[in-house]
Amino acid sequence: MSTATARPLSLLHVDFDGLYTRHLGRHSQFGINVNHLIALYMLWFGIYSFLTQGARLIGVPSPWVVPVGLAVAYLVVVSLHSPLRVILVTAAFLALFVASVLIVPQVPAWAIPLFLLLIPVGYKIQSRGHRIWTAAADMSDFNRRFPPGRDLNIVLLFYEIPICLNYLTYRRADWKR
Repeated sequence: MSTATARPLSLLHVDFDGLYTRHLGRHSQFGINVNHLIALYMLWFGIYSFLTQGARLIGVPSPWVVPVGLAVAYLVVVSLHSPLRVILVTAAFLALFVASVLIVPQVPAWAIPLFLLLIPVGYKIQSRGHRIWTAAADMSDFNRRFPPGRDLNIVLLFYEIPICLNYLTYRRADWKR
């Protein structure tokens, strides 16, 4: 058994290439990767906008610190176990993402919680993508190495965007219809 398989799955021990290969088991089609990236963008946009709008509402002098700080912290975590090319494309994605959060004008206080509705909408879009793009490999080996559950979900919470960006930007040979 290799060291990578013996370690419990956590943000401290991430095998990016292994996660990427696992990802291809269910997400080898171009469309589902675009679908997931849009859904994740929407989900995170809801969270970041809710927090940024809340910071504006309570009078934080520089509410841009909220999304920039979150994005930098996220990039630091992802950078621990990702190839440089993935870190760079993720940084570019985050710059555009944060800019999109910051260009939203202040909304009335009653409307701020509505941003949180983007979380279940994004999740639904992501899960429905599996009904349209159905190609999947046998996941038995991957499920032994990366057991489904809370730990995998936490790791994917951080790494699914970089994995999709890696697929869409650098791994054209992996694209399938």
